[in-house]
Amino acid sequence: MLVTLDRPKANAIDLETSRIMGEVFADFRDDPDLRVAILTGGGEKFFCPGWDLKAAADGDAVDGDYGIGGFGGLQELRGMNKPVIAAVNGIACGGGLELALSADLILAADHATFALPEIRSGTVADAASVKLPKRIPYHIAMELLLTGRWFDASEAKNWGLVNEILSADALMDRAWALAELLASGPPLVYAAIKEIVRDAEDAKFQDAMNRITKRQLETVDRLYASEDQLEGARAFAEKRDPVWKGR
Repeated sequence: MLVTLDRPKANAIDLETSRIMGEVFADFRDDPDLRVAILTGGGEKFFCPGWDLKAAADGDAVDGDYGIGGFGGLQELRGMNKPVIAAVNGIACGGGLELALSADLILAADHATFALPEIRSGTVADAASVKLPKRIPYHIAMELLLTGRWFDASEAKNWGLVNEILSADALMDRAWALAELLASGPPLVYAAIKEIVRDAEDAKFQDAMNRITKRQLETVDRLYASEDQLEGARAFAEKRDPVWKGR
C-alpha cells in the first residue's frame, strides 16, 4: 500500500489529517491482503515538516485528538505488525522526522534534509526525545534535540537514521522494489519480529527470551502453530521456494 501525504504547500499535519492517517494505517494493519506500506510525501520539496503551526494558530490544540495512531497515524498505533517503509522525498523536520522514525526502514532522496526545530518554537519534540537517543549515539541525539540544527541525508546515513540514499528519480523505484521483496516474505514471521522488538525494548535479555520460548507473545504463539512454520521447513527439505499463506 502506498500512502502519500499530499497536503500543499508543505504536507504539514493538522488534527484532521492525523486522524485520517490513523484510519488509513489501521486499515492497512487489519487487511490480510496488504503486506507492506510505503509512506512518502507529495511533491518534490517536502516529505513532511510536522505539525501544522498555521492550524495551531487557528485553534488546533497541540494536545488535541490526533486519532487512533497518535500524531501522523503511525507512531502510537497499537499492533502494527507489518513492515512500513518511509521514502523521504524532501524536507523531514519536527514531527515529519518523528513520523519517518516510526517506519521500519527509511530511504532518503539525496536532497532530503532533516531537523528537530521544536526548540526554536518553544516546544518539545516529544517522540524524538524518546526514540532518538536509542537509535543513535546519545550525544549526537542530544545535540540535534537541543540545537534544532539541520543535517543532510549523508549525515543521517552516517548516524544510521536512514538505510539508503537514492537520487530523487530512483527513490520510489527502490521503495517499490524493497516493498515487493518484503511482500514475498513470511508475514507471520514479520509480525513476530515486530512484536518481539517492541516487547524487548526495555526488557532484560533472559526475560525477553522466556516470553518468546514460553509463547507468551501472541504473534509468536500464532507463528509456532501455523501452516507457514511447517511450510518453511518442508520447502527447505524439498529444496524449493516456500509458499507463504499467512496462516
